[in-house]
Amino acid sequence: MATTLHAEEIDVTAYRAYYEPLERPADADGDTADGDIAEGEFEYFQPTAATVSVWSSALQHGGPPTGLLVRTMEHVVADQASAQDFSRVTMEILGAIGLGVCRVRAHVSRPGRQISQVTAEMQEQQGDGSFRTVARATAWRLSTRDTRAVETAPHPVPMQTPDDLPRTVGFTGADGIAVAWGRIGFIGTLEIAISAGRTGTTPTVWTRPLLPLVDGEELSDLASAMTVIDIANGVGSPLDPTQWSWMNTDTTVHLTNAPRGPWIGIDSALAAGGSGYGASLADLYDTTGFIGRSAQTVLIAPQ
Repeated sequence: MATTLHAEEIDVTAYRAYYEPLERPADADGDTADGDIAEGEFEYFQPTAATVSVWSSALQHGGPPTGLLVRTMEHVVADQASAQDFSRVTMEILGAIGLGVCRVRAHVSRPGRQISQVTAEMQEQQGDGSFRTVARATAWRLSTRDTRAVETAPHPVPMQTPDDLPRTVGFTGADGIAVAWGRIGFIGTLEIAISAGRTGTTPTVWTRPLLPLVDGEELSDLASAMTVIDIANGVGSPLDPTQWSWMNTDTTVHLTNAPRGPWIGIDSALAAGGSGYGASLADLYDTTGFIGRSAQTVLIAPQ
């Protein structure tokens, strides 16, 4: 993680999506992956500048790859007859995710009528045409039924939702967020509304992406939520980025209800330990109420 933020702001109107679909490149190697994922066909994409990380102009922010992997997992189970919802999603970042051609695929790694698991991976093309695995995601899916009679949540929906609040594109610098994110890269593609937080000293950030994941495709509510939840590590931190870095290696989301609508409320707090690591922990909301929690492993280091 760099000491200072990458300075280029983005004009969200200049881009149609986070990813442009591609035909299989002529110089791509065979559709065989390293690791143990052996099913499913690869889809190829070109990331746009709307995916760019605030920390480096050569890297993608973690949000769009997470959303793309979830979208790919949704596609592979779309024809299943049993009614199941995604209840837990874990995204593992295995290496720097650059802006070159990438490919993704998914398969059902544990089929079942009541409980199933889906696995997906993202690979990035290297200079010699080969592909390197840069991210993996797994998701548990559980069968659905009516349990509204015992429905509970640790917190009701925050007092203020986006309909009650002023909105901006990106962050203004006067919104209680410790890092001056501005409208840099991927952050400049998010609509933001700020309300009081409950979990720590930082506010609740309501956000939604202003672009589809893939050009020409409608964005599902789940993929939309997973595209933005990665920012919990940034908005929940009180640390000064000129003094400290805090890099997350993963994002795990436990859901109690399927997200409804594009807006996700993220009430996050960084728990920093004394040995160089910690965790960003967040309560998650849609505009109807509490929907789950996220956790991110964080490597903490002085600059």
